[in-house]
Amino acid sequence: MERLKETLSAAGIAYKENEPLSAHCTFRIGGPADVFVLPQDEEQLCRAVMLCKQADIRYYLLGNGSNVLFADEGFRGAVIDVSAEAEGMGLSIYQNADGDYISAPAGLKLSELCNFALKHGYTGLEFAYGIPGTVGGAVYMNAGAYGGEMKDVLESVSYLTADGRWVDSEASELDLSYRHSAFEENGACILGAVFRLAKGDPDAIKARMNELMQKRIDKQPLDKPSAGSTFKRPVGAFAAALIDQCGLRGYRHGGAAVSDKHCGFVVNLGGATCSDVLALCDEVRAIVKEKTGYDLEKEIRVVEA
Repeated sequence: MERLKETLSAAGIAYKENEPLSAHCTFRIGGPADVFVLPQDEEQLCRAVMLCKQADIRYYLLGNGSNVLFADEGFRGAVIDVSAEAEGMGLSIYQNADGDYISAPAGLKLSELCNFALKHGYTGLEFAYGIPGTVGGAVYMNAGAYGGEMKDVLESVSYLTADGRWVDSEASELDLSYRHSAFEENGACILGAVFRLAKGDPDAIKARMNELMQKRIDKQPLDKPSAGSTFKRPVGAFAAALIDQCGLRGYRHGGAAVSDKHCGFVVNLGGATCSDVLALCDEVRAIVKEKTGYDLEKEIRVVEA
């Protein structure tokens, strides 16, 4: 670890030691990271990843932290914050004979991408407005909501491979499926993405964005720390409905609970630990399995120490 800190300093890449991860995720849970790296642009991001590899230090790429649960013990290695990288890169629009495209850095918040598309009169990303994540995180898990998902508008992705090569791949090459992409297995670092959109009526686009945001406000526990939908949708059913059917609305374990407002969310009532959340999820899964026969799979990413 000392070697990594020395090389980061020599490269002019900022970092913090023993940084609490609870401050960097929407669940507000997680112990300290040995090193929390803060690259300021794409070049520093790529350099930080390669320095971790050269020092044989385990690393984790963190965006908005909206779909992760960090261990109570923290993270033994380096957590690399990609959100600052977005500030060093701008959004861009380009056109060719095939259509209109927006290019965005991985660390950019989805809400900013959606607002940029609205500003320039492009439709297609309305479903993503309100998803509390970054472009990279959304591509990584093929995020979606309200009948849309990233693969519907994703054209291509640029990324750094596990062996350090810079690659651009078409969306069709990335094994995009329900809450899954090839990035879950290939160990690559997503750098940016290109989206193919269509011209639309700005008033209609804005109205749809506002409509979906209001649905989130009305139905989701946005006032409490969580990591969004806790379980994936099982084939032929809805996780929230199954959990509610089993009488688990408000069910608690320690400081973690099934939301009273939306049974698909596990929330932090205050002081919840990673252990609380995992125990609660296990109990909910067991009860749902016993009473309905359905197996629930966690949608949140659990990052072990």
